[in-house]
Parts: sequence; structure tokens; C-alpha cells
Amino acid sequence: MSHVMNTYARQPVAFVRGQGVWLWDESGRKYLDALAGIAVNTLGHNHPRLVHALAEQAARVLHTSNLFRIPLQEEAADRIAAISGLDEVFFCNSGCEANEAAIKIARKYGHERGVKEPAIVVMEKSFHGRTLATLSATGSRKVQAGFEPLVAGFVRVPHNDLDAVRQVAERNRSVVAVLVEPIQGEGGINVASLDYLRGLRELCDRNEWLLMLDEVQCGLGRTGKWFVYQHAGILPDVLPLAKGLGSGVPVGACAAGGRARGVLKPGNHGSTFGGNPLACCAVVTTIDTVREEDLLANARSVGEALRAGLAAALAGVAGVREVRGMGLMIGVELDRPCGELVALALEHELVLNVTDEDVIRLLPALVMSEAEGRQVVETLVPLVREFLARPSAQAHAAGR
Repeated sequence: MSHVMNTYARQPVAFVRGQGVWLWDESGRKYLDALAGIAVNTLGHNHPRLVHALAEQAARVLHTSNLFRIPLQEEAADRIAAISGLDEVFFCNSGCEANEAAIKIARKYGHERGVKEPAIVVMEKSFHGRTLATLSATGSRKVQAGFEPLVAGFVRVPHNDLDAVRQVAERNRSVVAVLVEPIQGEGGINVASLDYLRGLRELCDRNEWLLMLDEVQCGLGRTGKWFVYQHAGILPDVLPLAKGLGSGVPVGACAAGGRARGVLKPGNHGSTFGGNPLACCAVVTTIDTVREEDLLANARSVGEALRAGLAAALAGVAGVREVRGMGLMIGVELDRPCGELVALALEHELVLNVTDEDVIRLLPALVMSEAEGRQVVETLVPLVREFLARPSAQAHAAGR
């Protein structure tokens, strides 16, 4: 019996070794990894440059604390500022902590403007984390259930609906910020339109709100640019990051610029582990490797080929609603819950995920080749067809 707290419905597979987009389990069985640790392993597994950099850093110093200067943290902040267009970076350890920092920035910004109870506009089907503040911001009752009372100060509207945000602006004078995922990951790979993002930027400017774009899952090159907002030609005021930032080393960051620059001052926020030398070595190495190996272009080309291949192979298949996404962030929505596809795919040596009950989620490493992308299509499509043909799945769909 394991003493690990029972908080995950784990698959009965343990991976012990990886190389590129491939994983091996304890028995030596080889799997194609189309999940990358849930968008974490940006450089895939066992990337030689990252392994070497981390080993060298571990031999020097792992942690000193934020009571002292950390040169690698300064380097990492410079890298993030350069690719994001923002001005300052707070380092933490995870996506929910990055979003917590964003929420605190918004509230302090509001108080400085004389707003007694600052509110943040958030979206239906969003996911921002599992701490009390971030699960309160999250648009999922499943995540929130059992943890009431929730944290106040969030106004929820439909995703991708600019008019709904405009209506909030007209009637709620306590709003100080909008927090939105440009692509909702946990919510089912729901892609915000670029016009919607531009419209949010305009609304925030008109009302002197902060635009806070949660790119924890969709950022760091996954869509073929460093960040989704760059496809829209805008800049946010606050940018929470994590997941792929350290290619597997736990690290998060909250970047700020525009109206949010300088809001947090000494003593306002902190983190014991955040931005330690090992984590920041991973950040610097990840960003430099993505740039030097031209992985943004690879994410675009392989992602387009993978999405097009799935769309073509599944066109007209009863039960397939849509294939959507950007770059190497792809969702296949079915007309019924399909969680059992995770285990079925594992039986066929393919690692994937199902989110929002009926969306197959693919988040491969940015190093995936077009040949490996074709292999994902060739493996997944027959499994989807087989699953949809099952009488139990058809009966479930008919009862919805």
C-alpha cells in the first residue's frame, strides 16, 4: 500500500526513461509521448543541453534564497522580458502561484486607485489553479466543489464573448482587471479569437483595467510564437507562466508591464523557492534552446500537419465534433465522454489526455518531428473510430 495521498486517478504505468518524444516503462515498453507532462517538457525528454546545464548547476549551487542576489534569476528575467515585451518578472514555482501573483497585482492596483473591493473579470470553463484564490477564479464547479466558501472578487462571463465583458464594464465600477486564457487548456482547448483578444486590450485600455493573460499552458512557443497574444499583435499588462518554462523543472513566473509595472514592491509578495539557481538555469536553457533550434517554426509546421492530418482522417466520422487548436496544442472534441481513450491509447503505446470529459488533448514537446506527428495520427485515428463504434459509447452519447 502506498502512503502517497490519494488525490490522482493514476494510470497503472510508470515511466522510467525518456528520449525526445519517447518514453519507456518499467518493463521496457516504448511509448510515443503526445502529452509532454501536460505541456511541461518543452524540449522533450533527456535533451542533452538541458541535462548538461542542470548537472553543472547542481554541482555549483541549488538554492540560496531570495535574501540575496541570484544572477541566474536576473538572466532568466532578462530572457522572459525579451521574448514577452514586458518589463519585470516575479518567480515562483507553479502556474497557480503565478496566477496568485497576478490576482494580488490586480487587487493592489485597484486599491491604489481607490477601489475598495477590486474585482476581476474571469471566464466560464477557465482553469487558473487549485489554491483557494485560483480555484475561485476557475470556471469549473468540479474544481470548486467541497472547498467553499470561495474567495470573493471575481465576475464570471462566457469565454470569447466581448459583449459580455462590455456589459460588465457598464455596470460594475469595482472591476480592475480581466484574467483570461488565450487558449483554455483544461476547459477543452477552446481558442480565443484574435479579434476577441484585441477587443479585450481595447476595453482594458478604455477602462484603465489590467489585461492579464494566463499563458501557463499555451505559452512558451507552443502555438508557434512565444505567446498567443503575439498572434494578435497586442501586449498584456500581466502574464502568468509556468509548465513549459523549465522543461520539467518546477518553475513559474509572473511578468508585468504597462499599468502593472511597479505595482508590487518590497514586502508585498515573496517565495522561498521561487527563482532559485537550479530553476532559473532551466529557464535560461529552455528559452535559449527553443530560439537556437528554431522550435517555434517546428511547433507551427508540425502542429499544422498534425491538426490537418487528424481533421482529414476524422472528417465525416459520426461522433467527432471538431478538431481545433493552435500549433502543438490540439483538441479533438467528441460527442460523448471519452476518458477511457487514455487507457486504450496506452495499450497502443500512445500517451495522451482527455479534458473536459469529451476532448482528446494533445500537447507534444516542441521537438516532435513531422514523422512522429504522422505516427500520432496513424495510432489515434483508429482508436477514436473503434471507441465511437462501441455500443456502450453510442448508448452513452444517445442518452446525453
